[in-house]
Amino acid sequence: MLESLLRLLHPLMPFITETIWERVAPLSALDFNAGDSIMVQPFPAVDAAKQDEQVLADIEWVKRFIVGIRNIRGEMDIAPSKPLPALLRNVSSEDERRLGISRTFIDRLARLESTTVLKEGEEAPASAAAVVGEMEILIPMAGLIDKEAELARIAKAMGKLEQDVARFKGKLSNEKFVSNAPQAVIEKEKAKLADSESQLAKLKAQHETIAAL
Repeated sequence: MLESLLRLLHPLMPFITETIWERVAPLSALDFNAGDSIMVQPFPAVDAAKQDEQVLADIEWVKRFIVGIRNIRGEMDIAPSKPLPALLRNVSSEDERRLGISRTFIDRLARLESTTVLKEGEEAPASAAAVVGEMEILIPMAGLIDKEAELARIAKAMGKLEQDVARFKGKLSNEKFVSNAPQAVIEKEKAKLADSESQLAKLKAQHETIAAL
């Protein structure tokens, strides 16, 4: 394993890996001859037969869980260092299994102080949410943010987006612009409009969530 890892690392750390490899290679199963160099060894190849699809799926689940928490932090302007409580809803047996084997990673990388699985029908407080498959990750907002300051910040951002939406719609409803502009330019403006409308919808949902706290 070490010998293979050295070959993987060699393009990035040539001198260090060469020195270590010259000592490790004679002890490995490699057909080693004095004077051989790691530079002329084959790069390790992937053995598809040894890939564990279950493990890959589990790791992808963990990644989506952590990214979901980090997205909530970014959207709600919560410090990355602040420990958060997490509530989980619609948790399947597979979600529970993955949570059990990966809780250490999730708690550390998502910076969670607690993780609570809600029972079926159990009400949750006003929360920001992320989705991993059918499971919902809820972060209660009460006490985490300055409500009035956050509402003001979101309202300001919404006002700017509303102006952008009106401008893009005005361009696209201008017959002269649509008739003369290249199709690529028109499509670009439509994409900008769609993106602004999407962002505006998200901000409106955040505003409603925070206003309900």
